[in-house]
Amino acid sequence: MTLPLAGRTALVTGAAGDIGRTTAVRLASSGARLVLADLVDAAETAELCREANDVAEPISLQFDVTDEAAVEAAFDGLAADGVVADLLFNNAGYQGTFTNVADYPSADFRRVLDINVTGVFNVLKSFANALIAVGRPGAVVNTASMAHGGAPNMAAYSASKAAVIALTKTAAKDLADKSIRVNSVSPAFIGPGMMWDRQVELQAATPSQYFGDDVETVAEQMISAVPMRRYGSLDEVASAVHFLLSDESSYITAFDIEVSGGAV
Repeated sequence: MTLPLAGRTALVTGAAGDIGRTTAVRLASSGARLVLADLVDAAETAELCREANDVAEPISLQFDVTDEAAVEAAFDGLAADGVVADLLFNNAGYQGTFTNVADYPSADFRRVLDINVTGVFNVLKSFANALIAVGRPGAVVNTASMAHGGAPNMAAYSASKAAVIALTKTAAKDLADKSIRVNSVSPAFIGPGMMWDRQVELQAATPSQYFGDDVETVAEQMISAVPMRRYGSLDEVASAVHFLLSDESSYITAFDIEVSGGAV
């Protein structure tokens, strides 16, 4: 069986979450060695990666993406062990509070942008510098979201994901001469899982002209906004990330793939 990512090392942030876990396993099944990073222990993800790839033992790290020194220390530690990740799924994120922009708490707004934008930047910067130091090419996929178009009751999250797309495009241009490609994925409604359940529940609990006030109604309203009339699967997001990290997309950079079933 062909393993298109054999010999590659992929760092996944947010590796304990639904999208991070599913994507990590997909990359492992293609032959990549995984470096699994999260604030919490990603032991479940590590075990699934071992089952998918019994050759390359995954490495687990715990650090806060918003802490630049901690991120740099994590990459320094990898380098000291002779490990250089040449693939990055920059996926750690936080949805934030659901409420009307007029009521949005400023502290949470800052927290969302710190995790979703500054955190993405910190990891991207250290990843790029680690590759530049050894003169190796690489590829990055940042997690954006279809919320970049402006999702009701999600002011901070929407703003942060629009910023991720802009950062992606600038980084792709800045790193092109280093043979480091930078792209992003924008999932729409993805399920089943924690993010789908949380979004439906919190939209139902938030007064809005756009959604009803019970979970079943909100779920139906969300799905009816998708031309394909279903939510996407975690595997479908993982497939898009895999494509952008693999050599099958070797001439693609500064691009955002919308995993949305046609929703805009």
